[in-house]
Amino acid sequence: MSATAHPSTDRPSTESKEERLKQFLLQKAQDGELYFKSKFIADEVDLSPKEIGALMVKLRDSATELTVEKWSYTSATTWRIESAEMA
Repeated sequence: MSATAHPSTDRPSTESKEERLKQFLLQKAQDGELYFKSKFIADEVDLSPKEIGALMVKLRDSATELTVEKWSYTSATTWRIESAEMA
């Protein structure tokens, strides 16, 4: 059992990992497209790169607010995100 070190900064437990990632991506893609590798945003969304990769596949099918593309693979997958409003 572990204690939470920063209870005031923790995200609400009702917010799913998928929703948290989606909101982050919507915010970042607001002004156009975004390219990223999971390992570079992992700390910002408090998820592991592996979790992000699995969630990106789900978001590609479910997030109508975003266009999600698997862009390239060079040592790690690069994802391309575009807000549906910009498309």
